[in-house]
Amino acid sequence: MNQNNRWRPNPNFFSNLAVVIIGISFYLAMSNLDLVRQAINGVLGVLSPFVGGFVIAYLLDGPVRFFEEKFSMKRGLSIAVSYLLAIALFSVLLSFVLPQVVQSVMVLGNNLNAYLQSLNTFVAEVSTRFHLDEELIEGMMLSYTDLMKQATDLLRSFMPQLLDYSMAVGSGLVSALTAFIASVYMLMGKQRLLGQMRKVIYAFLPMKKARRMLTVCSNANRVFNGFIYGKLIDSAIIGVLCFVLMSLFKMPFALLISVVVGVTNVIPFFGPFIGAIPSVMILLMVDPIVAIEFGVLILILQQFDGNILGPKILGDSTGLSAIWVLVAIIVGGGLFGFVGMVIGVPTFAVLYSLTSDMLARRLKAKGIDKNGDPLPQEPAAGENSATEENTPGPVRP
Repeated sequence: MNQNNRWRPNPNFFSNLAVVIIGISFYLAMSNLDLVRQAINGVLGVLSPFVGGFVIAYLLDGPVRFFEEKFSMKRGLSIAVSYLLAIALFSVLLSFVLPQVVQSVMVLGNNLNAYLQSLNTFVAEVSTRFHLDEELIEGMMLSYTDLMKQATDLLRSFMPQLLDYSMAVGSGLVSALTAFIASVYMLMGKQRLLGQMRKVIYAFLPMKKARRMLTVCSNANRVFNGFIYGKLIDSAIIGVLCFVLMSLFKMPFALLISVVVGVTNVIPFFGPFIGAIPSVMILLMVDPIVAIEFGVLILILQQFDGNILGPKILGDSTGLSAIWVLVAIIVGGGLFGFVGMVIGVPTFAVLYSLTSDMLARRLKAKGIDKNGDPLPQEPAAGENSATEENTPGPVRP
């Protein structure tokens, strides 16, 4: 048999085969999403201390760099100061905020029947005065009462566990200690780890693609860093403002509601609504008039956040329009819950930037700009020479 007639793969065979395999794998993963999620959760369960350490290190990297740059501290000292401040803040939250929140929930649960009876009386008076459909109002009140009782019973059974520090510390001591040690090592050896990652990328990728990969990673870090830090600061300010304003107007459960508003404000777009709805429902039982006043207050507060505070802190850190932010939140929340709703926006922003750059390069190669219009044709070299020859010279006297 002639050796030259042997089948040889096409140069694009392996790349096409890889695309087919990736496509089939993606289809199988989407078809068995629950199994994939369980497998991912299992792996993350084993790696959770190191994942936690990475999260801690990533969140504290900003303060560490701040102390290094602004106060010229050495790396070890800036890490120590950052950890001390983080531990102090966490201790304040555990010793002051958490017990107050638990106490508010317990008071709400103990007085639930009295609150609901007062609300029923108020609703009955309003329906009689305005001649509303009594059967419809009664059905709505039954549903609302049942919902609030279930939610309050759930919170009352869960909240005491938060104060049982011995159980929490005993069950997660090893994981917490491992995450703490891992985060310290990551912060101390940040430059070394980044150097090792760059070596791996340069070793396994062509130079042009390696540089492109490092640029993408740098941009992704910038987007995530700006968005996460900005959202945390923005949500903390909104929570404090909510507590101060509710305290000034002597509204009940100010700390509990402010914590709910601040935590849910981390979620882009839907956060204000997610936090306002349960807060209004709580105040509605206590005093419907106060609930209306709180609704107006939270509306003003969120307008301030959306139009003044948020843009001032976040700027245009993602570069996404409102529709893509909405898509990122829905998809991220559907796949990964609360965490997905928070990190979905910066993740989608990075993917959107990569897709936009790829499309821009392909369009430019075809003579089309990013808006879909033809690029202006550059004159050829021969045309430039001919034009220069036919152009009359300066008129001499």
